[in-house]
Formats: sequence, structure tokens, C-alpha cells
Amino acid sequence: QVQLVESGGGLVQSGESLRLSCLASGITFDSYTMGWFRQAPGKEREFVGLIWRIGGETYIHDSVKGRFAISRDSFKNTVYLQMNSLIPNDTAVYYCAAMKFYRAFEPEKVVDYWGQGTQVTVSS
Repeated sequence: QVQLVESGGGLVQSGESLRLSCLASGITFDSYTMGWFRQAPGKEREFVGLIWRIGGETYIHDSVKGRFAISRDSFKNTVYLQMNSLIPNDTAVYYCAAMKFYRAFEPEKVVDYWGQGTQVTVSS
């Protein structure tokens, strides 16, 4: 049974930082590119970034580039989303995703597995 379990969400003030974690089980972790998406109330789910399964390079969406970073620990089967200088517009449910393949157009449609999501709320 595949499980992606996010943790680390919460309520923070504008300018603060959070680190989200996603623990994967039931998959061969190093075979998957791991991504993060978010969904704000009343909005569609949007891509935040990913870390490739090979090489460990990351791709961060322009909307959060320079503030967010992604890393992975293959020994712990865990992927992280470090979020700095948070702003109220970052308020959303953040989802971890595992994908064999990535595409720039509608990347959420090629996700193989989703986590249950963790709420991040940034107050002004």
C-alpha cells in the first residue's frame, strides 16, 4: 500500500518559515520524481516544484522561486519543502506527489500518488 504522509504545516506569521516533510512508503522512493503542489481555497491545485529522481536537481515554480527549496533524503524516504519569507498568498493545503514522469502542461495529471495534504496558513 502506497502512502505519502505530509507533516509540518501550521499557522505562521508573514515573513516566517516552515519546513514540510513527506514520508513515502510502499514505493521504491528513488524511482520517483517527488513534487509539491498547493491548493488555496476556491482555486485550482497548482504546481510548486519538484526534485528529480535522478541527479537530485530541482525545479521550482517562478511564483515561489527564491523563497522555496526542495530536497530529498533517500535513506529516510522523505522529501522536504523548505518555505521561507512566507506571505499570506502562500496560504493553501500543500500536497506531496510522486510521479514517474513530469510534464510542464497540467503536471497534476501525471501524478501517480498523492499525499493527503497539510494546511499552511500565513497571517499578515
